[in-house]
Parts: sequence; C-alpha cells; structure tokens
Amino acid sequence: QVQLVESGGGLVQPGGSLRLSCAASGRVLSSNTMGWYRQAPGKQRELVAEITTGGRVNYADPVKGRFTISRDNAKSAVYLQMNNLKPEDTAVYYCNAFVLRARGYWGQGTQVTVSS
Repeated sequence: QVQLVESGGGLVQPGGSLRLSCAASGRVLSSNTMGWYRQAPGKQRELVAEITTGGRVNYADPVKGRFTISRDNAKSAVYLQMNNLKPEDTAVYYCNAFVLRARGYWGQGTQVTVSS
C-alpha cells in the first residue's frame, strides 16, 4: 500500500515558487525524521532537507536560504516551500521517513521543472 504521497510539483520560471506536500501515516510522521530528496536526470538521488521529530532542520547547501521544510503532525504531512527557484533545482522530488528508507521504500515523487 502507498505510505507516502508527494504533490505540488509543476513547471515554474526561474525565481518562482512552489510548495510541495507529502502525505504520510500518522505513525510514520510522528516517529521518524522526515526528509525531502531529489533526483535530476543522470544524477543520483540526493538529500535536500530534513526535519527531526523535535523540529530540527538541516538543508543541503544549494538550497539554504531558499527552501524551508516543515511538518504538521496533526495533518500527517510534511512540506517543502521552495522560493527563488533555479534551473538547477529541476528534478523529481521525493519525501521519505527513516524507517521507510531503511526498508527500501520510495513513493512516486513529484516533478519540479524550472525553466525560462
């Protein structure tokens, strides 16, 4: 069964913004560090941002100051606000939880394309 559902991707011009959402089970969300990852064509999947159960955040250098990760346990959701998007941000974006990554589980992801 599907345990992670990403949404909110799309086509946007450089400098634009998008907000990605990740729906997860309440148990998974409340018990795990959650992260956003991305994979560009011809590249390996990489960590973009993560947030612990206590709200601590960590960002990859290329997105610092532009992206914001947040979580809402009551809504069983994790978000990624992306501002000032650049063409280099183009990728399929995935969310995941520690326990699911350990089991090799990944959702379908959502495509983000930044182009003029």
